[in-house]
Amino acid sequence: MNTKQLKWFFLVLLALIWGSSFILIKRGLVGLSPFQLGSLRIIFAAVFLLLIGFKSIAKIPLQQWKYIALTALFGTFIPGYLFAIAQTQIDSSVSSILNSLTPLNTLVLGVLFFGLRFQRSQVFGVIIGLLGSALLILNGAMHHPEQNYYYAILVLIASVCYATNVNLIKKYLSDLSPLTITTGNFLVMLVPAAIILFFSGFFEVIHLYTVQHSILFIIVLGVVGTGIANILFFKLIQMSSPVFATSVTYLIPVVAFFWGLLDHEMLTPVQFFGAFIILIGVYLSSKK
Repeated sequence: MNTKQLKWFFLVLLALIWGSSFILIKRGLVGLSPFQLGSLRIIFAAVFLLLIGFKSIAKIPLQQWKYIALTALFGTFIPGYLFAIAQTQIDSSVSSILNSLTPLNTLVLGVLFFGLRFQRSQVFGVIIGLLGSALLILNGAMHHPEQNYYYAILVLIASVCYATNVNLIKKYLSDLSPLTITTGNFLVMLVPAAIILFFSGFFEVIHLYTVQHSILFIIVLGVVGTGIANILFFKLIQMSSPVFATSVTYLIPVVAFFWGLLDHEMLTPVQFFGAFIILIGVYLSSKK
């Protein structure tokens, strides 16, 4: 398989994995708080990665640890908690659609802070994507008064974090292997996540059946949806471009939407239109 075929294979595989992550978050929140879920997700991923990649940590030069820490913060730590908190109030399918703004945010941050060049069509894409997001959120708030759509802002912040992470990896960590970057990331996050879990009250509810059942979903989310997926994603960034790599978010909502349907989630027609507008905006912002 040549490089072009391989990067498309990674793109589709990541879409399947990450598109399924939103329903896993929803299932994991049954009996657990967002901070407990976020911490367990990081801890399970960290244990898995340290088992397979501990020796690779020695390959990280001392001067690059600051970028390892930054990519850990923006790529997993902050978004992991933000998505869990957001999905206590909004549907998993809506969360996945808003996450598709990541390529758009990658472009904006790349232009502002990383010297990325842009075209006029990409500026239109940014504007269109923001309009689609506003339509999706406002219509959802109108037709789902039982949900607090202010929490959608947390997903938008998470997508900005992801965009920051991608630009940092491409600029500062391209010389390291994906396994090395990922293992280093989770080594940095392991202790903070464990501290948060300890003070979250997790050990007071761990004996409950619903909690034990939720942990099974979080193990899959941590090992496959976080650990393995991050290795694949960092490899994809290195073999393509930041904007191509984040275009995986075109496909993620499709996978997440079908999981949502199976779980009795449904978008309004206007929300479908808003999602379509977002994808147009993301396409234009990614077009060279």
